[in-house]
Amino acid sequence: MPEPFELSSQSFFSHLSELRTRLMRAMTVLVLIFIGLAWNDERLFEFLAQPLLRLLPAGSHLVATDVTASFMAPLRLSFLASLFVAMPYILFELWGFIAPALYREEKRIALPLLVISCLLFYAGVAFSYVVILPTVLHFFTHAAPQDVQLMTDINHYINFAMKFFLVFGLAFEIPVATFLLIWIGIFSADELAAKRRYIIVGNFFIAMFLAPPDAFSMLMLAIPMCLMFEAGLIAGRLVRRRSDED
Repeated sequence: MPEPFELSSQSFFSHLSELRTRLMRAMTVLVLIFIGLAWNDERLFEFLAQPLLRLLPAGSHLVATDVTASFMAPLRLSFLASLFVAMPYILFELWGFIAPALYREEKRIALPLLVISCLLFYAGVAFSYVVILPTVLHFFTHAAPQDVQLMTDINHYINFAMKFFLVFGLAFEIPVATFLLIWIGIFSADELAAKRRYIIVGNFFIAMFLAPPDAFSMLMLAIPMCLMFEAGLIAGRLVRRRSDED
């Protein structure tokens, strides 16, 4: 019979081999998506720049203040976009690795939460592109003095837009985080509701650091964060009520 140490070593290396295989598959999908997006990086950049170009005077365009920016900026955008697109598959591979270690009750709730998390993240990115980014850009472009001609560097604009996408994508994950706090039992829905005023102040405090340095952008981020918390609170109450009835 093998010794317990040998069994644990074999188990460890088998898990390590499975993790490496899943990471390689995830990286392969990521690279394939990157190649496809990099092949059409001009269209991708035009799509990203459209909210700003619509607000600029006719004939205006973005500029490159660095020699390599015109080549590297679209490639960096393609990589970030491929990471956004490939994230569900990456999470699927991660789920396949950790699922055997979960109990049946944990599996029953974890997989739907994983799917909902992906959908909420993409909803946050879409909301940022369709609503928030054009609104904030409209505010900044019209706040500039009349004698100032707005010429935005492509790298700065990509960083600006991607920051908004990431921040709002994560903000839309607040319902999942709130639900998990209630479902795990760290807080009850009534306890979180009693701390609502502190959570609202915390959301505004976080938005002050994550949003651009103006009150308008802070409000545009803090208000959806508060609404997402309320949505998670409602979901937590419903699930707890159903489990109590069972």
